[in-house]
Amino acid sequence: MSEIAKAIQHICDEKELEYDVVIEAIESALAAAYRKDFGNKQQNIKIEFDPMTSDIQAWDVKEVVEDIDDEALESAQEQLAELREHAREQGREITEEETDDIVRFNPKTEIMLKEAKEIKKTAKIGDILEIVLDIPGDFGRMAAQTAKQVVIQKLREAERVGVFDDFKSQEGKTVQGVVQRRDRSGVVIIDLGKITGILPPQEQILREQYRPGNRMKFFISEVEMTNRGPQIILSRSNKKMVESVFAQEIPEIATGEVVVKGIARDGGNRSKVAVYTDDDNIDPIGSCIGQRGSRITTIIEELGGEKIDVSQYSDDAEDFIKHALSPAKILRVELNEETKEAIAHVEEDQFSLAIGRGGQNVRLAAELTGWTIKVKQDG
Repeated sequence: MSEIAKAIQHICDEKELEYDVVIEAIESALAAAYRKDFGNKQQNIKIEFDPMTSDIQAWDVKEVVEDIDDEALESAQEQLAELREHAREQGREITEEETDDIVRFNPKTEIMLKEAKEIKKTAKIGDILEIVLDIPGDFGRMAAQTAKQVVIQKLREAERVGVFDDFKSQEGKTVQGVVQRRDRSGVVIIDLGKITGILPPQEQILREQYRPGNRMKFFISEVEMTNRGPQIILSRSNKKMVESVFAQEIPEIATGEVVVKGIARDGGNRSKVAVYTDDDNIDPIGSCIGQRGSRITTIIEELGGEKIDVSQYSDDAEDFIKHALSPAKILRVELNEETKEAIAHVEEDQFSLAIGRGGQNVRLAAELTGWTIKVKQDG
């Protein structure tokens, strides 16, 4: 392997880029340098670079189009100028429909048939001609500077695309991050390794402290490409984070043997999770709790101490509501199917437990089941 090839491989390893991507960046840079020192604006330059030998080949790439006489071209240019002036006066952009019938010819990327046949006798309309270009000598200082700038730009673009693709594939999952700082708008900046993500105020949990240096798990809510590169929007309060952490910590959920049927969450305080399996040999709740509570303890720690109630999902609304209101013991449930309202009857010592502090338990049970729930004390 040549020294240049080794250097390219080093860049690939350091930046986590594909070899072909780096070669493409180098060839783009050499094309820009060639255009600056030896070419002209009417050339569509293609470069091939051999890293093993350092050989460079150059071509001017053109598509063969039908012949257009000079008068027709000149008339088309005048028409186009008039249309642009008219559109400018109306404060708008010229439309494609307005220019559909105007003859167009781009000398940078196109070559007329007559001229093409002088280069290649068998040329026909639609062919792509690659016209070999000479490389008179070494590139000058300005061309070298241009090449350097193009390489840097192309590699940055490739890195951005690589990071975007990586995190886009993780959208809807949780990742480890380190808190960097909080800006003036209340957004917390999170170091994700290759890039920083943002934790907006509405995605934060009020009682949590985001101290610089704290290592935490974050849910990737959204990944989008902006003019400044990838933007990673994170969350600690999204209820989907609970499902993601369950899938990471509980193999039966990861494999689909146990299914999360619903989640209701009061971020930072309590979540209710309904689970289900059609395998009689698996206890869905036991799978989530783990031996001596090992699995659920890990999940609670990942969620910053948030309490987790795991209940059995049921297609039977009465049973589902009873399970959802745990840890309270429910005597019976009255259902109004038309209004989707339910009255849960409890004994006196279970009433406050069914309601929960500030109505939290009954509120989350209602969110989990999709029913409006009222708790009534019997006796």
